[in-house]
Amino acid sequence: MEARATTLTCTKRPSAVLFLCVLAIVAPSLAGATAGHGDSLLKPKGRYSELPRVVERPYFDDVSPRNVTAVVGQPAVLNCRVKHIGNRTVSWIRKRDLHILTSSIHTYTGDARFTVLHPDGSDEWNLKVDFVQKRDAGIYECQVNTEPKMNMALLLTVEAAQASIWGPEDVYVKRGSTISLTCQVNIHSNPPSSVLWYHGAASVDFDSPRGGISLETEKTESGTTSKLLITKARLTDSGNYTCVPSSAEPASVWVHVLNGEHPAAMQHGEHGAGRRAARSAMLLLASLLVHAALTCR
Repeated sequence: MEARATTLTCTKRPSAVLFLCVLAIVAPSLAGATAGHGDSLLKPKGRYSELPRVVERPYFDDVSPRNVTAVVGQPAVLNCRVKHIGNRTVSWIRKRDLHILTSSIHTYTGDARFTVLHPDGSDEWNLKVDFVQKRDAGIYECQVNTEPKMNMALLLTVEAAQASIWGPEDVYVKRGSTISLTCQVNIHSNPPSSVLWYHGAASVDFDSPRGGISLETEKTESGTTSKLLITKARLTDSGNYTCVPSSAEPASVWVHVLNGEHPAAMQHGEHGAGRRAARSAMLLLASLLVHAALTCR
């Protein structure tokens, strides 16, 4: 009866007042209905409360060449860049024998020439090979231990730098003139090649007892050039001359100092056979010297 009286009283009032009266009657009911359920009305259902987290899959940022050419005795770098690696591991595999060379930043080979270049926080996992040898040529794989496994193959080609001496294999000069020999290594190395000269098995340099010797060496981006000058040529200056670069195969020529003979007369018979045998022996000696120099490194 009390509620009815209130309603009748409210109906006699203006509409705005009527709304407030109705709200006063209904509000307690709403408050009771929502008691303890306020959070469920204000928040979305549990499965929509958080967006699913997107995990990006690793991938190779393949911007470097797949074919790499290196020079014997010089370092080579095989590039591998992996984006979004997360907690995955990058490894390097030598394809010919499936040997694991590195995993993460650790090396798993007894050959200390192989190391990983990975600056902290970078995407780079590059394989470095110091003092490259012919046997290092082949395919190498950069792998990531995803499921299924990711791999990227790179081909390493190894070339042996070769020195050459300008002109013919036999050089003829008159006694008293100047012997001029130029040796060129046409592959750039870092550091640039140094060049040694030999007359037979004896080293030829500024301090040679013979005297009258000068050496001019030019090192450029395209290679190294060494020029040997011997003034006032003597008959004893005849023989095999070999230039031995520090990072290339040697080259040699045979120098003939003439005392009135005709050059054609020295190209046949015993002189020719002896010259060829001596040249072979000198090249063998020079090759041994180069091998010893590389081994000592």
